[in-house]
Amino acid sequence: MSSSVDDALLRSLTPGVLGILVRRGADFAAAEDAVQDALVEAVRCWPEDPPRDPKGWLVTVAWRKFLDATRADTARRRREDLVEEEPQPGPAPAVDDTLRLYFLCAHPSLTPSSAVALTLRAVGGLTTRQIAQAYLVPEATMAQRISRAKRTVSGVRFDRPGDVATVLRVLYLVFNEGYSGDVDLAAEAIRLTRQLAAVIDHPEVAGLLALMLLHHARRAGRTAPDGSLVPLAEQDRGRWDTALIAEGVEILQAALARDRLGEYQAQAAVAALHADAPTAEETDWVQIVEWYDELARLTDSPVVRLNRAVAVGEADGPRAGLAALADLTSSVGSSTRGHGHPLPRATAAAAYLHERAGDLGTAARLYADAARVAPNLAERDYLTRQAARLNTRLRG
Repeated sequence: MSSSVDDALLRSLTPGVLGILVRRGADFAAAEDAVQDALVEAVRCWPEDPPRDPKGWLVTVAWRKFLDATRADTARRRREDLVEEEPQPGPAPAVDDTLRLYFLCAHPSLTPSSAVALTLRAVGGLTTRQIAQAYLVPEATMAQRISRAKRTVSGVRFDRPGDVATVLRVLYLVFNEGYSGDVDLAAEAIRLTRQLAAVIDHPEVAGLLALMLLHHARRAGRTAPDGSLVPLAEQDRGRWDTALIAEGVEILQAALARDRLGEYQAQAAVAALHADAPTAEETDWVQIVEWYDELARLTDSPVVRLNRAVAVGEADGPRAGLAALADLTSSVGSSTRGHGHPLPRATAAAAYLHERAGDLGTAARLYADAARVAPNLAERDYLTRQAARLNTRLRG
């Protein structure tokens, strides 16, 4: 999209325009293509001739694009019926279809990657090229993924009740992709979750929004000037965004007060405790362990149990943390030694706890093992430096 057009406005209008076309009877896939064509037309026309009613303009142009496409492959009688249905110029209806679009794009028949891509395009208003760049895949690959997703949901009734948990998982996946290319997916996920929170009153939607805000608030402190990773305990807390933290805490407190605890609220509570600590040493690890206990009851997730083991190591000492990690290791049928662990960061956690326990040789070896299976380059470099640091100490 062009910098001379308000990208944020176009993206905010996209779900409403798409919803109107689908409610008029347009097939979802064809309607989504028509809306994308209308967005391209807006980028071309609006700088010279901005419309008085942007949404109405997009609805009119998108409907005409849909009709043009329909004429190419639809019987004459149906075509004439559609032409007769073309609305008179005027303000677009105020009905908000955003929530239904979220549910449709997060349909359970879609794979997570397809649901994410379709949500970013249909609800987020991103182009296929922008999504492909963000996910570091060829544009043709992303186009195929989106096309398959659209075909899958084309036959789904638009008023079918949706699954909030699935929608939230999709938005959480978007947020965790972070930033690459020219699209900041973390910021985009926050925007979309704010939008969702505005149209649905659900404590877990609020919990996810709070979680995103609290994590995003620490973003500036996560990397050093040279781009290297800075772990939480070593971050400059003066670089954290206090306004985002305050907003996240306020949203979380309101959600928790409704006494309908869910996994995103519990994760946000952990993030809030980290944000509330003036220094790493003042972190309330005992309370964090309690929240991880709640999370384990809610999800029984190995990742949650891994994080809990690290928190136990901080609250009760590294030997207690290693014992908790050993319980996790035995339950998933593998070892943190030698070839790593099925959880990508378990070996790194074991290395950290062994170092705190004074076993530098084991820690150095595990840091090196963890580096070999690190999920990204920044973590690999950090873990490699940790192994080198300990090996230098051992040689000295």
